[in-house]
Amino acid sequence: MRETAPVRGHLPDENPGFVGRRTELERISAALAEHRLVTVTGVGGVGKTRLALRAAHRAADGYPDGAWWTDLSPLDGDRLLVALVADSVDLSDHTPGMATTGLCHRLADDRLLLVLDSCEHLAEPCARLVAELLAAAPGLTVLATSRRPLGVEGEQVVHLDPLPPAGGDALELLRRAAGEEFTAAGPAGEICVRLEGIPLALELAAAQIRLQGAEAVRDQLGTRFDAPPSARFELLAHTERVWPSRHQTLRAAIGWSHELSAPLERLLWARLSVFRGPFDLASATAVCIGGPLNRATLPGALDGLVRASVVRPPDAAGRLRMLDTIRAYGATWLDRTGETGTVADRHAAHFRGLARRGEAEWHGARQLRWYRTVDAHHTDLRTALDRLLRTDPDAALDLIGSVAFAWSCRGRLREARDGLEQALLLSGARGRTRARALWALGVTLVLQGEFGPAQEVSERCAREARHTEYNERLEHTERPEDADGAGRAGHHGRPGDLTLDAAALAGLLALTTGRPMAAHIVVGHVLDAARGGPADSAARLRCHLVRVFALTGLGRLGEARERALALRALCEGLDEHWTRTALEYQLALTGLLEGDPATAAGHARAMLEGTRGLGASLGVALGLDVLATALAAAGDGERAADVSGTGEAYWRSTGQPRRGLPGLRALHEKYTDTARATIGEPAYEEIFVRALTGLPQDGLDRALRSPRQA
Repeated sequence: MRETAPVRGHLPDENPGFVGRRTELERISAALAEHRLVTVTGVGGVGKTRLALRAAHRAADGYPDGAWWTDLSPLDGDRLLVALVADSVDLSDHTPGMATTGLCHRLADDRLLLVLDSCEHLAEPCARLVAELLAAAPGLTVLATSRRPLGVEGEQVVHLDPLPPAGGDALELLRRAAGEEFTAAGPAGEICVRLEGIPLALELAAAQIRLQGAEAVRDQLGTRFDAPPSARFELLAHTERVWPSRHQTLRAAIGWSHELSAPLERLLWARLSVFRGPFDLASATAVCIGGPLNRATLPGALDGLVRASVVRPPDAAGRLRMLDTIRAYGATWLDRTGETGTVADRHAAHFRGLARRGEAEWHGARQLRWYRTVDAHHTDLRTALDRLLRTDPDAALDLIGSVAFAWSCRGRLREARDGLEQALLLSGARGRTRARALWALGVTLVLQGEFGPAQEVSERCAREARHTEYNERLEHTERPEDADGAGRAGHHGRPGDLTLDAAALAGLLALTTGRPMAAHIVVGHVLDAARGGPADSAARLRCHLVRVFALTGLGRLGEARERALALRALCEGLDEHWTRTALEYQLALTGLLEGDPATAAGHARAMLEGTRGLGASLGVALGLDVLATALAAAGDGERAADVSGTGEAYWRSTGQPRRGLPGLRALHEKYTDTARATIGEPAYEEIFVRALTGLPQDGLDRALRSPRQA
């Protein structure tokens, strides 16, 4: 993200190897000034993405609400198209209605540039979505890249040709990529001509130049490209019938790189094609080993693919990736080997295992690490889920049940709900897996404000939990050596973690619908019957958290504060982040109710630090509301207006109106009226609107400064 940009937005960093394209950049800039949809078309590998990114960076200052980037290449179908676009514009959509409606509402009043990269495999659904967004958002401009036009009314097409083969730009790109100086009259110039100036083909050639030298590469290309097309290599099956000669040159260049790769590298290339997003060495090893590729030989083969520019070098986090065109070539070879299904199943099994480990590590010191791991592998977790929904719905239910809570915390409520509902419908599995998925679905529905459906799911969750734990106790009676089963199900009829989580869900639903006594009774009943302390499991901790909020809602503030501080100390010992953040919110609310706005503000800032670390926009919105209320209660009307305006920006990013516990809503309204009266309505509105229309990150940074720092 462009942290220092003068406008809001999210654009990837530019490739430092960008060369030339001055004329094309001017054409795109002129088109963006006159048209609301500009599509850059051209052959695969011609540089559409790089050019669009450079153009977006140049144009970003002209859009007060920023320039936002969406990479569509990871999608294998249009079902998650709207969700991906929404996520790319920081819309963590918590609304229960149609996904497109929430996105239209998010963009309706903004003046922004939306870049949709790699639309060709989703051209028709992209066209429908773009048409709907342009109609709903008068200030929206869309810049798309695709191998063919989208066909939307008013579309301005900018066709991108390869670099002039005999010109200086192609040679400069080759020079930068190879890290050597060349002259146009030498072999490098001939390479540029043979590869027709196609940037991706030149990068592949540059990788071989680093390994073999320019003359050897020139000679190999001459031998290969002078042969009849049928002798070069078989072209990929491709539905596209545009620019066939250029596709032939690019495919020939990719095929040439494939032939130059060692046998193990070619095998790894094919197997890596199952990854739709970035991958690391551990994931590549888990998915791709087999036969001659083993733990000893795979790292060397992967290094070879990186040297050949088939795989992009690792980023700062150690993640690698393949360009879509190169990945598609590998997928064809994987199909030829007959391994497509086998490797896809290994990929799904690996990410199912990763999801389960993430869930197991949620309660403990590695919670934040695994939360971020699940987030980093989101694309391939979705790919694995889609595979399992088709091939093994029971395993799909296990996977989505393991990650859905983390997705919901991250703001991916639509994806969590969609995956859970599909898996629950398709899978006939009973027991722990189903109870856990029902619990996750119930939490998701509560966060979306769907209280009626949440009540029905909560009741199903409780029945499934009781049924499962009863059967597990029976099995333990028959097999007393199974101590683990007894621990999960509860001893001697005592509630286990499934029942505890079902109670926590029922309590959460009661709290959000203004029934703190019901919440207190349901979790208190289960906690009183269960053995163990709050830190023994995530389910127990969640029940204790609900009880603290229930006590607050009942006005038992001293007891609530005492329990919250004790729980927070436990969380600090566990290095548990999610519950600790929720407790800071509760302590802030308690401080407000007790008439101590300074203490409330301190806890609110601690909550905001935690929610920012978790990337939870709903939590940030809630935290900003309680901080604004505390500042207003303390008589700091100007800062209250600033924080409240930033809070409104974050609420809009969730697609929801302001929400929160009933007690906070009443306090917020009361002290906001006081702040408006203190500094005057015009001054309050001016500060509020300035924060609302500014960079949300900057507003959050201001909110987190203590009074001494401000």
